[in-house]
Amino acid sequence: MWYILHGEEEFGRSEELGRLRAETAGDDPAMAELNTSLLDGSRLTLGELRHASDAIPFLSQQRLVIVSGLLGRLAPAGKGEGQAVPSEEPASRRALLDDLAAYLPNLPPTTWLVFVEDRTLAAAHPILKLAETEARQKRAVIKSFRQPKDWEVPKWIEQRARSKGGNLNREAVDLLAAMVGNDLRLLDQEIDKLLLYAGGRRVTVEDVQTLVSYARQASIFDLVDCVGRRQADRALLLLHRLLDEGEPPLYLLTMLARQVRILIQVSELSAQRLAQGEIAARLKLHPYVVEKTAAQAHNFSPAQLEAAHQRLVETDWSIKSGDMDEVLALDMLVVALTRM
Repeated sequence: MWYILHGEEEFGRSEELGRLRAETAGDDPAMAELNTSLLDGSRLTLGELRHASDAIPFLSQQRLVIVSGLLGRLAPAGKGEGQAVPSEEPASRRALLDDLAAYLPNLPPTTWLVFVEDRTLAAAHPILKLAETEARQKRAVIKSFRQPKDWEVPKWIEQRARSKGGNLNREAVDLLAAMVGNDLRLLDQEIDKLLLYAGGRRVTVEDVQTLVSYARQASIFDLVDCVGRRQADRALLLLHRLLDEGEPPLYLLTMLARQVRILIQVSELSAQRLAQGEIAARLKLHPYVVEKTAAQAHNFSPAQLEAAHQRLVETDWSIKSGDMDEVLALDMLVVALTRM
């Protein structure tokens, strides 16, 4: 049996991989470790993969082989999120791809081979297409993990709470989604904390207000406020405070981009003279977010917001393409935004 776990949503991928590891471990975790191989797909050869996958399990029924990043490396040039390693010749990559496709249908039945990719593979990826064919014969499993949109987060919270034997009322769900966003790992931690605090009763909005910190969302609002007031020094101070607290640069960029998108939407709807409650309902945002954003919107013209959004897109590309260091790119972005 072989698996493809792919997509940007890290928490779901990790949970599924943990489930597979637990299933192969059975009643003897120590023995399971002896029958588990972790392989780096960025430099893996087919010979190394076969050596690990063809090995007979030691005093166990199953062997688990986990390969990270190989399918993204083998993605045809220009296809999907994963890209080939620049130093690798196309002919060599193609040969490895063909050999892998020929090997997978003949995987030993005692081996579970798991391909883990931190980006979504293109539908045309040859190994993904092979997996779809193999899945019909119950020899392969494909699971995609997509980062949920903001409007999908409340439903995820409700389902997650039910799976843990608890529940939150609707107002509590909406506020938690507004405060934490779509960071599923952090949401899971906050749900655990809330359910423990509630002790079996339904979690209320007051519980969320008591236990869940506004610090992360508030800091992003403060940062945008400083940008709007053209306070570059203060904005950079807040940015580096968040970085020093361990916030990943790309997460901060995502949060800034999200806030600018909300600013654009709230500004456009406010110009149509809609009430904040109606704006919140239409955008599926918590009233807290709409209230704060409406106040910020006075600091930006529509043209400035569009220019800010474009600059965010350019910064995202500069970081992900490797053209610029993450922190330097954020510093330059914040200074540029304060000068618009």
